[in-house]
Amino acid sequence: MDRKWWTLTAVCTGVFMLLLDITIVNVALPDIQRAFHASLSDLQWVIDAYALTLAAFLLTAGSLADLYGRRRLFAVGIVIFTLGSLSCGIATSALFLEVARAAQGVGGAIMFATSLALLAQAFHGSDRGVAFGVFGAITGVAVAVGPVLGGALTSGESWRWIFYVNVPIGVLALLVTLGRVQESRNPKATRPDWLGFVTFSAGLAALVFGLIRSNTDGWGSSTVVASLATAGVLLLAFLVAEWRQTEPMLDLRLLRVPTFDGGLIAAWAISASIFAALTFLVLYFQNVLGLSAIATGIRFLPLTGAIFVTAGIAGRLTSRVPRRMLIAPGFVCIGAGMLMMRGLTSGSTWTHLLPGMIAAGIGAGLVNVPLVSTAVGVVEPERAGVASGINSTLRQVGIATGVAGLGSLFAGQVRTTVADRLSATPLHVHAHEIAHAISAGGVTHALTAAPAPFRTLIASAARAGFVSGLNELLLVGAAVAFAGALTSLVLVRERDFVAGDDAAAMVAV
Repeated sequence: MDRKWWTLTAVCTGVFMLLLDITIVNVALPDIQRAFHASLSDLQWVIDAYALTLAAFLLTAGSLADLYGRRRLFAVGIVIFTLGSLSCGIATSALFLEVARAAQGVGGAIMFATSLALLAQAFHGSDRGVAFGVFGAITGVAVAVGPVLGGALTSGESWRWIFYVNVPIGVLALLVTLGRVQESRNPKATRPDWLGFVTFSAGLAALVFGLIRSNTDGWGSSTVVASLATAGVLLLAFLVAEWRQTEPMLDLRLLRVPTFDGGLIAAWAISASIFAALTFLVLYFQNVLGLSAIATGIRFLPLTGAIFVTAGIAGRLTSRVPRRMLIAPGFVCIGAGMLMMRGLTSGSTWTHLLPGMIAAGIGAGLVNVPLVSTAVGVVEPERAGVASGINSTLRQVGIATGVAGLGSLFAGQVRTTVADRLSATPLHVHAHEIAHAISAGGVTHALTAAPAPFRTLIASAARAGFVSGLNELLLVGAAVAFAGALTSLVLVRERDFVAGDDAAAMVAV
């Protein structure tokens, strides 16, 4: 087989693993929670540790690859990701798992940042379109099958196998990369922007830490206030550093283009709304409705299937319809779908969510494909990789801040509802203590610590609190989606597009 097809095989295998791990973990969260007696904050960090490091390292990894060699960095990324996956599988505590997930994110960022450059180097002419088409299809399949595959492995074996399965795949991808992929680098590459990397990474970490700690400490606590203030200072320092440097990781001149700004807001909004909400929907399916991991994964098929099908339709329409007329209606569908999912009661079944899941999936499919064009179509082809990297970074920032922010709102609503439900019962003296424990994810502890006659009462209050929190979360997520629709309609303009379709195809993921 020609060397270029080996390159496609290695790249698709690596990227399939890293994208799969964005969604495959969600359905295993309840099992992880039981295994480690984890709190809600722990579960948020299991998701956010991966998203944070993926966002933080993306642009820097691309610079390192241009400087030291793309094949070399891609191989390093595979090694880090594979070892991180193995560490996740053998984790003995929630903290161990969170650190291992962060390592996975570092490896994933390196692979993702170098993958398209490797393909662009290996393929030319009509073959390039074929290669990018296969790459795009693989990424879509990874997102679609993640929940089902995660559910099957978790129910059939153990949650640890969602990580163990990456090890042999990673070894195979590494062997192909080292043996068959040709090395390439950018002769004009400059040193990475380390100051920008440090200030951005630390600022984003402080922001997410503050949002997650607000679950337990409250918004007025010194820890939360200090974390959010530190995040503000560091992110401001990042912008100043980028403005003053000659080769910044974020070229602030790009922000002068309204369409590019609209694309960044859209990238953040889609992740911070429907994709961030998936974490809590999984917890509802398993912890409240009592479904197994595989049953949960199957019930997500209407949503992921709608994304997959609609993305294909959107791909054909992108060249014929103004991008904003796909992105804005897509966000409207997402927002409407999340509103349709609201109205849950303690007696609701999963079918209450079905129409909203389908509508939100259709919307996400409409947004994803033209969103690629808004990231790269407004810059010269040679800058398409940088523009795409910035857009991908904002997607991961949306996941990290969305899971943290929505989780904080969710926990607060659970706490309020449980306390209100128990205030008129014999447990009124301990109502706030029990409510705090339940909102932090300690339902099992609250039940086992309570006298037997009161366990049914606490379970009922916990169920009502979870449903109330989910309704609140869906409302806020819908508001984010509608805001994304408005900004896309206003900012995304066809006259801003200057790059050809080849640049867009290079980053169509």
